[in-house]
Amino acid sequence: MAFTLNVNGTDMEVDAAPETPLLWALRDHLRLTGTKFGCGIAQCGACTVDIDGVATRSCQFPVEAAEGVKITTIEGLGAEGEHVLQKVWTEMNVPQCGYCQSGMVMAAAALLKDIPEPSDADIDLYVDNICRCGTYPRVRQAIHRAAELLKA
Repeated sequence: MAFTLNVNGTDMEVDAAPETPLLWALRDHLRLTGTKFGCGIAQCGACTVDIDGVATRSCQFPVEAAEGVKITTIEGLGAEGEHVLQKVWTEMNVPQCGYCQSGMVMAAAALLKDIPEPSDADIDLYVDNICRCGTYPRVRQAIHRAAELLKA
């Protein structure tokens, strides 16, 4: 079945079964591989994308539900790494292995849209992605730094 998805501001056609997870439509059909597969049960957050302003785990979001919404992936946030979060992630050496980082950045972007000056508790609530390397203190520092830069 063909679905029209608005991904990163562009309408794109995906021919997939209605129950196909959005993650696989993005990665396999549209070749947007920045969104990662982690657990497949919407727990780890590696697959996080923005859907109409909400950080959403795409591994459990069916492609049929993705028609008529605006989807932003890490590539749409900043294809060249120009988004403030991408910049501070690099400057502050946040990632270790880096696998979970695109999902973390997407969750952090949703947080900063909703709460421009987040507390540590806000960060813990919004960015509940799992990082095997345990870079949580650097994630928190980078989000606070990005909030400062966005305020300036």
